Amino acid sequence: MKNDKAKIGLFSIGLHTYWGQFPGLLDRLEGYRNGISQKFRKNNVEVVDAGMVDTVEKAQAAANYLKSENVSLIFLYVTTYALSSTVLPVVQKTKVPVIILNLQPTKAIDYEWFNSLGDRAIMTGEWLANCQACPIPEIASVFNRAGIQFHQITGTLDEKEVWNEIEDWIQAAQVAKAMSENRLGVLGHYYCGMLDVYSDLTLQSITFGTHIELLEMCHLKACWDKVTKEEVEKKIIQIYDEFEVSDECNRYEIERTAKTAVALDKLMLTKQLGSMAYYYESTEGNEYQDIITSVITGNSILTAHHIPVAGEMEIKNIQAMKIMDLFGVGGSFSEFNGMDFNDDIILMGHDGPGHLAIAEGKPKLKPLGVYHGKPGKGLSVEMKVKHGKATVLAIAQTYEGKLKMIVAEGESVPGAILEVGNTMSRYKFPISVKQFINDWSRQGPSHHCAIGVGHIYSKIEKFGKILDLEVVKVC
Repeated sequence: MKNDKAKIGLFSIGLHTYWGQFPGLLDRLEGYRNGISQKFRKNNVEVVDAGMVDTVEKAQAAANYLKSENVSLIFLYVTTYALSSTVLPVVQKTKVPVIILNLQPTKAIDYEWFNSLGDRAIMTGEWLANCQACPIPEIASVFNRAGIQFHQITGTLDEKEVWNEIEDWIQAAQVAKAMSENRLGVLGHYYCGMLDVYSDLTLQSITFGTHIELLEMCHLKACWDKVTKEEVEKKIIQIYDEFEVSDECNRYEIERTAKTAVALDKLMLTKQLGSMAYYYESTEGNEYQDIITSVITGNSILTAHHIPVAGEMEIKNIQAMKIMDLFGVGGSFSEFNGMDFNDDIILMGHDGPGHLAIAEGKPKLKPLGVYHGKPGKGLSVEMKVKHGKATVLAIAQTYEGKLKMIVAEGESVPGAILEVGNTMSRYKFPISVKQFINDWSRQGPSHHCAIGVGHIYSKIEKFGKILDLEVVKVC
């Protein structure tokens, strides 16, 4: 994957007539924009600053500049009153999401001090430096009539909530850029009969910009054949470092899963993948079945190291997992495992892979004599997601042939789980478990979802707006 910074556009607006009338006003307003620009840069983004736009001519120049730099979104900083004719061309030509910053220098002017200034010209200049709200209705009116969607942040320049929201927008832009540069590997075939899982790959590329690389099992087998004993031993050390390995795991299975994990590493590197969805069965005694029944450990390690992997060929869900991982909150492969009406919680998890980086305690590696619903046997991961705030994300394909994101915020809570060698956690939501399942299912997701730590609906919502993608919040 490329790791270029997202480009964020910034320009401020004002009225050119004011500068000659009120000395020092322009310098003061420019200082405010420079301060915003410096704060932007702390978020590891490239800021494309088009400066103060106060005439139609500067608007045209700013539009050409921002467009040529291919910015992901624009922050429009309103410094004082400005004509809408100097705003519209910039946004119209650039054609990216725009966020209006309606930010005053202070919460309020000190009226007593202001009225004591005496000189009305000085007083008017001071007022104009604080009248950011004045042109907001005019700008909104023009944007609405032009069919331009916009988003607005209102507050003060030093307000924490303002900067939290700005940082959410910036991070959403970074995730959108990373998704557009991601290479998603598709290995094997769908789990036969899971109609909810079947996906439109073209729609995924159109919506997220993701490149989809179709893989053959022989690609993985070729990597598997090249694995050396030294690489296996090194991987075994990593396995013992990242897992609590059960004494029930025999040496043969550990070596088998380590060899496949090395082969998976080689496949990711060879194909330059940033995520992968897979499923395969093969036939009894075939080497391909030997490989595919030993992938859970390696896929869990990859997932923990920012190359998420989803089983059962769940394309939509690997996109959700990748989005969560890019936001830095994990994204563990999950499905509904059962309801506990006594504690009003739902058990959620899967038979692997799991996101080891967000585990509560050290993940356990255990042998399974049978993979339920799948052929073969091998090692599996048992883990819980960290206790505390949690976000659930699913991507669904709608009746109209579009994608939408479904989000719920809840909590991963302590308590007993079913210790069957799978990832599994207990989740509590602000609504009852009965209502949650009804409301969640009504949105039409597949039976899989991605779970991350923390509450990040605000970020996902902004990510959706950047991509013009519907986002539905359940509870």
